[in-house]
Order: sequence, then structure tokens, then C-alpha cells
Amino acid sequence: MTTTTLYSPAFFADPYPTYHALRDHGPVYQDGHTWFVTRHAHIKAVAHDPRLRKGPVTQALVAGLTPAVREAAAPFSDSIARNMLRVDPPDHTRLRGLASKAFTPRTVETLRPRIERLVGELLDAVAPAGRMDAIRDFAYPLPAIVIMEMLGIPPEDRDTFKTWSDDQMAFLGGRFPGDPLAPARRAGDSTLVMNDYLRGLIAERRRAPRPDLISAMVAVEEQGDRLSEPELVATAALLLVAGHETTTNLIGNGLLALLRHPQELQRLRDEPSILPLAVEELLRYDGPVQFVNRIPFEEIEIGGVTIPAGDTVMLVIAAANRDPARFPDPDRLDLARRPNDHLGFGFDRHFCLGAHLARVETEIALGALLTRFPDLALAAETLAWQPNPLIRGLRALPIRF
Repeated sequence: MTTTTLYSPAFFADPYPTYHALRDHGPVYQDGHTWFVTRHAHIKAVAHDPRLRKGPVTQALVAGLTPAVREAAAPFSDSIARNMLRVDPPDHTRLRGLASKAFTPRTVETLRPRIERLVGELLDAVAPAGRMDAIRDFAYPLPAIVIMEMLGIPPEDRDTFKTWSDDQMAFLGGRFPGDPLAPARRAGDSTLVMNDYLRGLIAERRRAPRPDLISAMVAVEEQGDRLSEPELVATAALLLVAGHETTTNLIGNGLLALLRHPQELQRLRDEPSILPLAVEELLRYDGPVQFVNRIPFEEIEIGGVTIPAGDTVMLVIAAANRDPARFPDPDRLDLARRPNDHLGFGFDRHFCLGAHLARVETEIALGALLTRFPDLALAAETLAWQPNPLIRGLRALPIRF
């Protein structure tokens, strides 16, 4: 088996047989200078290991690409190298500490009424038609509107940000069926335009602060050298993209799982109190984030396998979430599964900053769909998945009600 398997249509449609094969092969699977760790216990064991770091973003993102492709993608790779997902302490601690205040459970709970209103408005808009694309009409706009309102982005710019985000995520997936130069250019060009837009917005907030997250970050940045302008731009860009991308796919993947398991869907209708547990199980069963990468800065042993310094270690959290050594009957959807020590939101210091927000949005979204539309059903036999091994999500999810 080679990493080319991870970029096949069959893998995008259902990656879990591949993950099972990798996990059954042994504790770590090697492909050249890339090492895949697929077992829950091993990923948890190295979660706090200081020898595994995020490392230079270019190593995982543009390794093996031509100089022309690297140059085209440079604005994107340089930008994300500054955000908190790509750095280690002490910079990670500083950046995360700044942004985390906006995502505390208490702060997120104040957003619940607004999220409920948005869900109602989105469903009102599609109800007369009796059908919708649950991604385009619901799962995407909900978290996108929420994070843009938090940051202070005008609503009329939502579709523009979607284009920029799509270009970046397409390149972040890694490999391409054809020439990678075109997606590299799109990612680089979109990053330049988006960062220019954010710099303009930051300048406006310096002149006239508002009660939004960008104004709050500007205020901190102006107090000293805790946040440089490039870091401010990179952090705002990260929150915009990550703030909707994963939640969109959590809602979409979760809804599809429910529709494909009618008994569990009915169980949730009959026992709405298990909705918080159901969200955790949907994260485990088919979560959006498939793996994260780390770089060992010195030789490290995982599961009895020695990995040299400088190689790439892929921690396949989606495989760990179906590990039979940790989850009984792991391929079964059990909406009330307990315990459920899934890794869907990551782990250690890189645990998802917006985890509580994503949970609240998903609970409200799925709860409203099930309550309002008792006859939910798939409206297509064949579904198209995003060709991205990093983030698992549907291109579209046609449903009728």
C-alpha cells in the first residue's frame, strides 16, 4: 500500500477500509519518509511528547513539489506558517491565549439564541421547496455566518470568503490528480487577496473599534509586541477558514450518517436528550479531520518502531476513532456510546479551539432538522466527496423532506 491510495476516488468515498488495513498492518506504516500512526493508544501516548512538533509547514505541505509550484503557493504556505495550528510553544501559547477568550463555553453559550435564529431562517428559506442541498443551503452558511459575525466581517462578503477558503483547502489536501501548479496558484492568489482584505479591515478597526473579535485582537496588538500584524492577519484568516470548514463537514457527514442509519435517526427523535452524546459519536464515526502531521525533531519510537528525526509522522485520528482496541464494534453507529474517547477535536495543546462552538452549532442544526422535518430522506443515490484526504466532506448532500 502506498500513499497514492489516499488520493483515489474509492478512498474519498469510504476511507475506513484503508484505515483498517493500515492499522492491521502494524503499529506504524511506513511509506518513504512518511509514517502513518493509526492506533488510538499510540496517538494518545505521543500526544504530549515534546519531540513531536508541528515543524516547518513547507515540509508537509510542499515536499516533493517543483520550485514553480512552491513559488506559486508561497503566499499561502507563508501565511499558514504563522497561525497557531502550525507553531509550537511559546508562540502557540501566546496566540492561542489571545483567541481563546472568544471561544470559552460561557461566551459560546451567549451565541446560542443567535444560532437558533439563524437555523430557523435557513430552514424557512428552503421549506417551501421540500428539498435542499444540505451543504450549500444549510451546513455551510450556518457556521460561516456565525464566525464572520464574531469577527466583524460584513455579510455581503460571505460568498467571496467561501471562494478563498475553497481555493486554500483544495491545495492543503496535498496531492493532485493533474498538474498542481493551477491549484497552487489559486491558493496563493486567494491568500494574497484575503490577507489584503483583512489588513484593510484591521486598519478600519484601529480607526473605529467595534464589539467584534478583530477589534479585540487589534486592541491587544496595540498594547505591545504580543501580536504582530502578520500574526494578527494569519490568526484572523485561520479563524475564518477553520471556523466554518470543519463544522460544515461535521454537520454534513453527521446528517448523512443519520440518514444511512434510520434506526439510530429514529432513536434520536425518540430520545432527544442524547443529542450531545450523538454529536460526539458522529465526530467519532465520520469526523471531518482525518489526520494531523508532526515532525520528530529527534529520533522517536512509536509502538516499537523507530522513526528518524526530520521525517513526517501522520497521526491518523480518523483511523484511531475506529480502533477496535478502544471502541467496541467501531464500525457501528451508536448515538449513545459511552465512553467515547474520540480524537475528533484533536488532542493536547492543539485541541480544537472552537470545539464547544462546533458542538453547539451541530446540536442546534441537527435538532432543528429532525424536529421540523419528520420525513427527512436522501434525494440522490450517488454522492460526491471533496477530493481532500485531510478534510472529509461532501461536495453536496441533496435531501428531501
